[in-house]
Amino acid sequence: MALFCRTAALLLKPGALSSTLSIARQYSAGGQYEYILVEKRGENQDVGYIQLNRPKALNALCDGLMLELGKALDAFDADGTVGAIVLTGSDRAFAAGADIKEMQNRTFQECYAGNFLAHWNRVSTTRKPVIAAVNGFALGGGCELAMMCDIIFAGEKAQFGQPEILLGTIPGAGGTQRLTRAVGKSLAMEMVLTGDRITAQEAKQSGLVSKICPVDQLVSEAIKCGEKIAANSKIVSAMAKGAVNAAYELTLAEGNRLEKRLFHSTFATEDRKEGMTAFVEKRKANFKDQ
Repeated sequence: MALFCRTAALLLKPGALSSTLSIARQYSAGGQYEYILVEKRGENQDVGYIQLNRPKALNALCDGLMLELGKALDAFDADGTVGAIVLTGSDRAFAAGADIKEMQNRTFQECYAGNFLAHWNRVSTTRKPVIAAVNGFALGGGCELAMMCDIIFAGEKAQFGQPEILLGTIPGAGGTQRLTRAVGKSLAMEMVLTGDRITAQEAKQSGLVSKICPVDQLVSEAIKCGEKIAANSKIVSAMAKGAVNAAYELTLAEGNRLEKRLFHSTFATEDRKEGMTAFVEKRKANFKDQ
């Protein structure tokens, strides 16, 4: 596990992948992306910010958008100065669903042979914490995209739903799986079988989202959360994220064993030593991500 920690620290160390960061800076200038806006935010510029930008299509998730999203996430994952990522859409729609026109004429053979939608899962494999800031519609693929994130903040008027049944199909990017784990079988079954939506308040009550904000304050609140996360050790944050996500996959006994291993692994890091020393000395910790 010590080897795991040293490897992770190397990957998260600023400047380790300078060529990738150079590309990321070009992207942040707006010249390389067609469907998303990418920049750094926060007082220390340590929060990656990605905004879906297909306003005329209510941010429908076309293949080009998802490929660009994957590239932006790759760049932020490799950027040692970024400690968290915020993903958002517009006030009207986080994402109203997948681009139906793009998939309307696909055949079974094309979907199966090409492993259709496989690359959509990139958000869930990002090592750094991702916060979804959801205003307006998060339907179908949009709801699935939000659920791939680690934390969901919702605007007061947000709506969540899996309406694929109304199109003669079912969710294909984790909707039946993540929604059930988040809200329980009964509500998930109702949403998937009827296509009905739930409000932000219902989503909060069911455990799908952790915070509801005024529409005009949603992104700033998500950025603040990202800044709090980014102020901690990035390598330890990655361990904590991995441990929580494992709770969905493992038995309680297996999950506890993994947690113990990761907890023990923190003792191979300089940041664990600094954090505990700072606590004893009653000062603020100065983490180096090592």
